[in-house]
Amino acid sequence: MVFAYDSEVALQAAVELVNSAEDDPDSLATVADLDAFFVRWGYTGRHERTRAELEAVRALRPRIREVLTAERDAAVGLVNEMLTGVTLRPQLVRHDEYDWHLHAVDYDDSLPDRIVIETAMAMIDVIRADENSRFSVCADQGCEGVVLDLSRNRSKRYCSTTCGNRNAVAAYRARQG
Repeated sequence: MVFAYDSEVALQAAVELVNSAEDDPDSLATVADLDAFFVRWGYTGRHERTRAELEAVRALRPRIREVLTAERDAAVGLVNEMLTGVTLRPQLVRHDEYDWHLHAVDYDDSLPDRIVIETAMAMIDVIRADENSRFSVCADQGCEGVVLDLSRNRSKRYCSTTCGNRNAVAAYRARQG
């Protein structure tokens, strides 16, 4: 494990959120899609299940993409901006199957605010460990997806198995032909 479990989960959720805008069709298009995202990534707290909440979460994607793909020093400024203007209430919590981990916002804070803060808190770990190189843009020429490489040998190049498979098939055909 490169980062603490809660940081890894927050980073993976942030990457999925950002990459949902690259999907065709957009994989975060409905309130039901947001519900599935909320459950899949273990978010807790307030979730309004409204179109307005969905649009607020979708609007986060460019901002989160920027912080995930920024160079280390630029990421510091972006993280600090994300933390400005919010009331942080850091506390250790244990719930469901998760052992002690950090929650930085109140359960009553909006889902978009919680996503921003959890992403910012996870990025603090990335920056402090000087691990921004764990993020890249997908190696597929036609894709702009963000890649989070948590592998030991830092070999992940594609944002999804779809992009990886497409490139493997293209390489195979090039060799055959």
